[in-house]
Amino acid sequence: MPAANLKIVTAAQMVALEQASERQGVSTDYLMESAGLAVAKAVRSQLGGVAGAKILVLVGAGNNGADGLVAARHLRRWGAQASIYLATRRPTPDPKMELALEYGVAVSSSASDPELEELEGHLRGCRLVLDAVLGTGRARPLDGPVKELARRINAWRSQGRDGGGDRDRQVFALDLPTGLNPDTGQADPNCIAADRTLALGYPKVGLLTFPGAGLVGQLQVLDIGLLPDLELERGIGLELLSPDWVGGHLPVRPLDSHKGTFGHALIVAGSRSYVGAAYLAAQAAVRAGAGLVTLATPESVYPIVAGKLTEVIHLPLPEDQEGLVRPEAAGLIRSNLSHYDALAVGCGLGHSEGTRQFIERLVLDQPQLPIPLVIDADGLNNLSRLEHWWERLAGTTVLTPHPGEMANLVGTPTSEIQRDRIGAARKWADYWKVGLVLKGAHTVVAHPDQPVRVSPFANPGLASGGTGDVLTGIMAGLMAQGLTADLAASCGVYLHGQAGAYAVLDLGEAGLTATDLVQRLPQTIGRLRHAG
Repeated sequence: MPAANLKIVTAAQMVALEQASERQGVSTDYLMESAGLAVAKAVRSQLGGVAGAKILVLVGAGNNGADGLVAARHLRRWGAQASIYLATRRPTPDPKMELALEYGVAVSSSASDPELEELEGHLRGCRLVLDAVLGTGRARPLDGPVKELARRINAWRSQGRDGGGDRDRQVFALDLPTGLNPDTGQADPNCIAADRTLALGYPKVGLLTFPGAGLVGQLQVLDIGLLPDLELERGIGLELLSPDWVGGHLPVRPLDSHKGTFGHALIVAGSRSYVGAAYLAAQAAVRAGAGLVTLATPESVYPIVAGKLTEVIHLPLPEDQEGLVRPEAAGLIRSNLSHYDALAVGCGLGHSEGTRQFIERLVLDQPQLPIPLVIDADGLNNLSRLEHWWERLAGTTVLTPHPGEMANLVGTPTSEIQRDRIGAARKWADYWKVGLVLKGAHTVVAHPDQPVRVSPFANPGLASGGTGDVLTGIMAGLMAQGLTADLAASCGVYLHGQAGAYAVLDLGEAGLTATDLVQRLPQTIGRLRHAG
């Protein structure tokens, strides 16, 4: 059985999970000790050893601070020059502080350092700051000593970057960057920016929600000893896509396979102005593993893409004088659907009264489509011009809007969609009774009666034309191979994000193209299948 995805939790859910574990014999003290040790091990692993390294642990008054005290103790035990700086007063008695002092950890406090001169001294020559000031249980905004401390830490980190010393000045956040709301992702103007956030037990919603997600750095989730498979955990309907889960759901490739084993995807895409969209979607379906791919595109586009897509079957469609598909092409496609296992429509089709009629006849007319359908890009833009389209949309369908397209479908400003991406995806997937892939940094995948799944990837390298067409082709290719719409959408989103991450490692973020993404799909699939 494939590994489960990690649940994504609110602050209240995290408290409830801790309490549920405690009722079954896992004490709060055990969780603190486990969390602090896990954090210290993560720091040691990332730094390649801590002996002699100057590390400053910023400690607050609550449990997050106690976890930091435990981490400081272990780092000191392993030879680090670990120091503690108290951002706020700690309660008394304080067993975790007493243990840290026994191991020789130096302690300073903002209470006796009004000008933060001692803090500045700790920062000189410091290799890493561990932010353990505020966790999930403390209100924002930042004020007083914590606010000024956060400003100093951000300035220290920025100075390292200005001087080219990225790896010499790092900030790791323990569970949450101080100043980040765990439930909404809203961030105080002075929120401490992290290079890596070490989420304890479960990632919090705010870590994957902008603007706060931009302050998280690399997200790493640590096991802190919470009991697995709690009934409460099973009821949480928000998940973070993981490589093990995706790899375990990818289509199997038997030794006695042939091209028919892996299905036939039909891609309806392109126009005279958007030839590349047709190419990218079709080639992505091929690279995602579909046994056969047919590209249906306007007649004038056909000779252009045919020269580039040597593995693809072509179905030229009647077009108008502008090189846009004519409405009667819908009948031609519908009459041939028995030959195909999945259909994707929309990439680069363009806008006109003819394309609107084409979309209406193809996806809304009766009888309903007998194969799963992905609608993207201009398919969505034309769909949004049809009143109550969702009442006529039948069969298995996945919509893949970016925020602007989603705003058109809903009739609200894009900012409203972006304010609560997870909530918007969940609400409209249920209302429209479709699968919904809300694209963007940390793409959200929602289906009725399924957990909402969030992509771990936020990659500015993917902010270029054509990458959405690639995602559409991937999902159609996976559906053709037999994955359900729910699994094809989730696995497709992860494949797309991971291929983009590999491309950035090879090429960097600027100038990354959709073709770079397509070329890395087989490698990405191979690695994920091994992981699963």
